[in-house]
Amino acid sequence: MPFGLTEPIFVPAYWSPPSLFDLARTTGFDIESFIFSFGIGGIGAVLYNMVTRRQIAPLPNEERHSPRHKLHNWALGVPFVSFPILFLFPWNPIYPAIVAIGLGATAAIWCRPDLARKTWIGSVLFMTYYIIFLIGVEWTNPGYIARVWNLGALSGLTIAGMPIEELLFAAAFGAYWSGVYDHFTWQRLIHTAGRGAAASCIPR
Repeated sequence: MPFGLTEPIFVPAYWSPPSLFDLARTTGFDIESFIFSFGIGGIGAVLYNMVTRRQIAPLPNEERHSPRHKLHNWALGVPFVSFPILFLFPWNPIYPAIVAIGLGATAAIWCRPDLARKTWIGSVLFMTYYIIFLIGVEWTNPGYIARVWNLGALSGLTIAGMPIEELLFAAAFGAYWSGVYDHFTWQRLIHTAGRGAAASCIPR
């Protein structure tokens, strides 16, 4: 949810969404951004597990002491360190956001190679979910994307009317956020081979 505090960085440089009490236009902040950030954070964190029916289990103690694992907090912090630096370049703020989050996902994979599969599939799953979301928004409110996004300040590349930047953001976010919970709580994924008490678990 705190990511909603970044909204003034993107309004109106990247987009100007309608908001309750017209807060986005007048202050840069809006209530919807906090709700949106909360929603995509929750979805991004659980979507892979829901679709693949994978479950989580504690990471073995011996693996926690791997040299790579000692740096996982630094790996997760890569987007927060790199974004302010990348933001200094003269480009739309969505681009440093995409690159910073992508670097974070890459660093997370380096730290936790066992989560690489979840990272990439999580990226595709969240981007697919996000595309369906955008299609639904445009279908219920024709012309919404053209009115809200600052398309003239972007690359001009679109897929079915959706700016490529929004889809790249969704892919990067899905890649990074799908493994954040596993990092912070020292969890690994397991595959349930059966059902009920007789089910056996194969670490993945």
